Amino acid sequence: MTNKLVQKHLFRGTHEYEIDGEQLNVRVKTRFKEEKLSIMLTVLNPEPVIDKSSLAFVSRVNGEPLVSLMLAKPDPKRFNAFVSELKQRALAEYNAFSGLLPTSLPEGMAANSYDEPPEFDDDGDVAIAPGRTVRVDEVETAIRMLQTHLDPDQTSQLVAALEALREAPDDHGRLTRVAQVFSEMGGNQGAVLTYAPYLAILMSDDPFNRV
Repeated sequence: MTNKLVQKHLFRGTHEYEIDGEQLNVRVKTRFKEEKLSIMLTVLNPEPVIDKSSLAFVSRVNGEPLVSLMLAKPDPKRFNAFVSELKQRALAEYNAFSGLLPTSLPEGMAANSYDEPPEFDDDGDVAIAPGRTVRVDEVETAIRMLQTHLDPDQTSQLVAALEALREAPDDHGRLTRVAQVFSEMGGNQGAVLTYAPYLAILMSDDPFNRV
């Protein structure tokens, strides 16, 4: 089990990635500054997107990259071990939040991480399958936690969308609006999911519809 990976680049500095419980901690150190970021594992799609020189884990909600790794650095063995662990932990954390039973990774996902790049869509639109069951009590909890712990300037639109959904939980348009607002929050998504993890379940592609 490999929970930590350190990658060094001449111009981009040192990137440290560490799986810590329910989140992935990222620390970037350059000559002039240091940045830290924490990403909830529940929001990561466990199947990464690969291009010629990097591997990215994207958001379950909008498909945008949340963390990007340089391929095969510092060496293929350590790189593949870390990526494999991150895939499994992301899947396990999502299943734990959604109430699904533990499952194995889809066939092929546990192999070398950059053998064959997966196919993926370039469409950035947010799409929520109709017929999704919305738990009003969980929506109320999400609203309360966001209002209590986060800056209203950052979450006001999301809270408003959640309040509208709470009043009409069967309205697919209001659910889609929540997903759209969340997808526009960029780097603030991690903070939102820290206090309102139900959103990751509500907006993710759950074939069992157990929200």
